[in-house]
Amino acid sequence: MQSSVLTAVFLPVALGIIMLGLGLSLTLADFKRVVVYPRAVLVGLLCQMLLLPALCYGIAVGFGLPPELAVGLMLLAASPGGATANFYSHLAHGDVALNITLTAVNSVLSLLSLPFIVNFALTAFMGEGKVIPLQFDKVLQLFAIVLGPVSIGMAIRSRRPDLADRLERPLRITSAVLLLVIIAATIIKERAVIGEAFVSVGPAALCFNLASLLVGYSVPRLLRLDKRQSIAIGMEIGIHNGTLAIAIATTPALLNNSTMAIPPAIYSLIMFFTAAAFGWLVNRGRRD
Repeated sequence: MQSSVLTAVFLPVALGIIMLGLGLSLTLADFKRVVVYPRAVLVGLLCQMLLLPALCYGIAVGFGLPPELAVGLMLLAASPGGATANFYSHLAHGDVALNITLTAVNSVLSLLSLPFIVNFALTAFMGEGKVIPLQFDKVLQLFAIVLGPVSIGMAIRSRRPDLADRLERPLRITSAVLLLVIIAATIIKERAVIGEAFVSVGPAALCFNLASLLVGYSVPRLLRLDKRQSIAIGMEIGIHNGTLAIAIATTPALLNNSTMAIPPAIYSLIMFFTAAAFGWLVNRGRRD
């Protein structure tokens, strides 16, 4: 993917704005809440950090995805949830406070786990000779692009909560618009192969999405967490931050590969419908 104003300037700025919006919604209390839900948070992190990448790897191999599309799907598996998961959890009567805590913790831990998982995927699917490593300087760039704006957003929330409240909604709308622009740009860039890629990766993305929702809900239930916590974890595991995955895939300073952005783009379109269906299914027969 050739460097351009879109990839060299727009994508890092877009990612910064998105992460700033996330930071505005977080407080230190979201991290302290881990001690209130230690078991639920641990189960959520276990699903997110261990089960999900293993599940995604099996799906990518099982569907025989081309190497770059397989890496793109693994990149998505390594990306944390976001505000959309919190919204869907609220609609499905999940434990939104747990969602917020998982989003906060996952967003920080993903800075460590994401490079490791992506490097594993690059080596496994593209081979040692074709690997595009996230070297130490690129890990630092990822920290700067992601953690910097989140920290600024949290600082604004801490010191100027009134300003944070005024900025949060516009930034959330801006993030949604940026997601659409990034997906559209990815589709336009890869229009020559998008049809073939959709046929190739679409079923795998749908399978991974449904499996993520199922694992995120059923594992907590098997471990005897209550239903509201299980719904929250299901939404957190099933709704990934596709914008982050697409930006990392296409930003020149990071992976610089627009083909790897196709699985997150397709997944981002699918998950809104499957998450709504999931919320309806787990609430059948509920009486408020």
